[in-house]
Amino acid sequence: MSSVLFVVTGARTWTLTDGTAHPTGYWAEELLVPYRALRDAGHTVSFATPGGVTPVPDAGSLGDGDAAAIAAVDGLDAPLVLADVDAAAYDAVYYPGGHGPMQDLAVDEDSAALIAATIAGGRPLAAVCHGLAALLPARTATGEPLIAGRRLTGFTDEEERLGGLADRAPFLLESELRARGAEVDIAAPWSDHTVVDGLLITGQNPQSSASAAAALLAALA
Repeated sequence: MSSVLFVVTGARTWTLTDGTAHPTGYWAEELLVPYRALRDAGHTVSFATPGGVTPVPDAGSLGDGDAAAIAAVDGLDAPLVLADVDAAAYDAVYYPGGHGPMQDLAVDEDSAALIAATIAGGRPLAAVCHGLAALLPARTATGEPLIAGRRLTGFTDEEERLGGLADRAPFLLESELRARGAEVDIAAPWSDHTVVDGLLITGQNPQSSASAAAALLAALA
């Protein structure tokens, strides 16, 4: 069986352009659904955050029973320090979303180095929704954006508008992915849409959590 690292945002707020500290964190469904799928398939899941801080779920993502389910996730309350992680120690890496990654992982060089090493090592890398913000600072060995020319998906500009935060967002994820040369393949808002480009697996939104997890399981197989 394989060892999979979940890199989770440590942010608890997202600073909007009007100075508002918008409460956030990771999106519960995007963490719990892949975690359960991997665990049930016999894989080992570890967690890491910037600075090793205990991550928090976005309150808006919590449904019935989610808080209890999160409390039962082994290791989530005491994650590894992201800067200390050895990419070669894991068979795959996964990034759940929530607006938190737009605050910290979008500019985190330790995360960017982990992503680059995972891709260069020929190991699966998966991300869902705003988790793709972590791909923005990742570069190739020659300094080019790692996602240039790669086919992927992620939380769309239209979904951000429908969610009511687009007009105050410091940046829009879909637009930034395109600006770095990615071929962004999007579906209708809130529809299940996962894109597989080699060992790069991306899901558009929370509704894509299960299909992205299934694609990651297939890649590990």
